[in-house]
Amino acid sequence: MEDSSERDSKGSSCDKIDSAENSSKSLDEATSTTEEQQQNTATTNTNKTCGSQTLSGEEAKAAEASSTSTTTTNFTEETKASVPRPLKSRMPNIKVFSGSSHPDLAQRIVDRLGHDLGKVVTKKFSNLETCVEIGESVRGEDVYIVQSGSGEINDNLMELLIMINACKIASASRVTAVIPCFPYARQDKKDKVKSRAPISAKLVANMLSVAGADHIITMDLHASQIQGFFDIPVDNLYAEPAVLKWIRENITDWRNAIIVSPDAGGAKRVTSIADRLNVEFALIHKERKKANEVASMVLVGDVKDRVAILVDDMADTCGTIVHAADKLVEAGATKVYAILTHGIFSGPAIQRINGACFEAVVVTNTIPQDEHMLNCPKIQCIDVSMMFAEAVRRTHNGESVSYLFSNVPY
Repeated sequence: MEDSSERDSKGSSCDKIDSAENSSKSLDEATSTTEEQQQNTATTNTNKTCGSQTLSGEEAKAAEASSTSTTTTNFTEETKASVPRPLKSRMPNIKVFSGSSHPDLAQRIVDRLGHDLGKVVTKKFSNLETCVEIGESVRGEDVYIVQSGSGEINDNLMELLIMINACKIASASRVTAVIPCFPYARQDKKDKVKSRAPISAKLVANMLSVAGADHIITMDLHASQIQGFFDIPVDNLYAEPAVLKWIRENITDWRNAIIVSPDAGGAKRVTSIADRLNVEFALIHKERKKANEVASMVLVGDVKDRVAILVDDMADTCGTIVHAADKLVEAGATKVYAILTHGIFSGPAIQRINGACFEAVVVTNTIPQDEHMLNCPKIQCIDVSMMFAEAVRRTHNGESVSYLFSNVPY
């Protein structure tokens, strides 16, 4: 009995001890779990704190960068404001002035361009010296001076030189001389007959360059090589496109025509026109005893039963073209026309034309023709002002002028 009770008491004691141990273990586990939770919470708080601290650092850097850029921007703006800005380059305006030789042509040119003629006063002193006063500012401008080699040629040439120099020393950006009919163009070479003759065309070229001209615009030079007399650009325009247009519009049977040159020097000119019209050409060989006098003529080509069109660059006293017209009629031509770029018509020219067998004598207005047309009903005029106006416009804008060599700018 005693042994069984002792066993029971020992067993209950062991059970109490085990339960106590289990309780202790549960308490320890709970304690450790609580500690882990506290540690995790602390770690999370720490991470949050660190994240907030990092974010605050980035914001600080951003704020610092923003303030730095603002400072830099302000500094740059202040620097730009303190540095002077360069002036914008601009295309200089066109100024067109007219000499006293051909004011009508100059007016037609500016009307085409949509500008007004520049103000200029030309006068002569009592001793016949030429005086020119430019009536408006030309500083930095693109100046064009229209003066043809007609009328009182020497006075007009001197007037042109003085006008060029006046504009140049008044600080014009560029001075262009528009010379529809180039003076002294026939004195362009020496020959074996006149070995001591001057080359006056070269002298005129030198005078224009020394006066201050930067560019020359002219039409149908007597010899294209005159362009080589200059050390400045020369634009030699051609009346050929306007001549072709007139032939097609005014000569009904132009397809049965033949283009004739009154001398060998114009062979290249007539062959070009004949090729454009798809017709034949002929030449007249002439020999001169002296200037303005023709000794003999020989026709090379067949003009029988055809309309003969004489083409030359200029006619002065008209002795050559009148003799040529008579030669063509003798050879069987049905009609004779004469087409000339520069109608000078000095001396007995008008009287000779009135007495000749021309259907019409056609000239351009590179030289004033109003008085000639009144005295001779056979003279007709082709207006070439649009070609000079277009050349001025293209030169001013830096465009090519070669379009005008084969086209009329209507």
